[in-house]
Amino acid sequence: MTAHRIVFANEKGGTGKSTTAVHVAIALAYQGAKVAAIDLDPRQRTLYRYLENRIETEKLRDIALPGARFSVYDGDDIGELDDLSEAIAEGYDFLIFDTPGRDDQFARHVAATADTLVTPLNDSFVDFDLIGQVENDTFRVKKLSFYAELMWETRKKRGLKTINEGRRELDWVVVRNRVQHVEAKNMRRLEGALKELSKRVGFRISPGLSERVIFRELFPSGLTLLDKGHLGELGTSHLVARQELRQLVAGLNLPMPDRREPQFELADEK
Repeated sequence: MTAHRIVFANEKGGTGKSTTAVHVAIALAYQGAKVAAIDLDPRQRTLYRYLENRIETEKLRDIALPGARFSVYDGDDIGELDDLSEAIAEGYDFLIFDTPGRDDQFARHVAATADTLVTPLNDSFVDFDLIGQVENDTFRVKKLSFYAELMWETRKKRGLKTINEGRRELDWVVVRNRVQHVEAKNMRRLEGALKELSKRVGFRISPGLSERVIFRELFPSGLTLLDKGHLGELGTSHLVARQELRQLVAGLNLPMPDRREPQFELADEK
């Protein structure tokens, strides 16, 4: 069995990439999947530290939580990274990569080998510029970015390998985070540009997570919005955020293993 590779990649920082990666990892674990994760940002180590904090919370509270096997890669050799990836994912269902918010050779490498590539974007044309440029008067897409061209070429190459070698086709999902903070007219323009670009380069668009203080508050404990019974009393905004997460995970359309024993289902919040 080969682990399904999920790569969270965006060359811009501050888009909620690591937060989304951690929550998707724990959501999959809650559904009974075996999840491994590699943090490719040895300086920030956000995903690594989050999962490390989760283990500390388990010890302090004497509880058992669904989690992930995890590591951080701080080397300088792609072959070495591939060896680590193979070793940590052996016998696991999913291998998640969290990449740095900058151009990075290892991030580009794992993106090219992904089964599911997730690119979180804030709803602004500043973030949209990562994947495409628009006309300043019509807001129509005039040019693909280097990143979008790279993924387009990767998809074409993977398409040939899918036919010739039986590999999975790359599923690129652009996740729109923090939608609620965008002025309505600008949001419509951005939505139109995303739809236009998605047809040209072949990504899917999925709603993501709105910006909420709860995500920053959970980091020290390593807990997630799915850890019912360990979060105390939840307010309405927390329940809405948890439902957003459920919808995001469902929208990624990931191949779940048949042998799993889920501890929660991606149903509407009751």
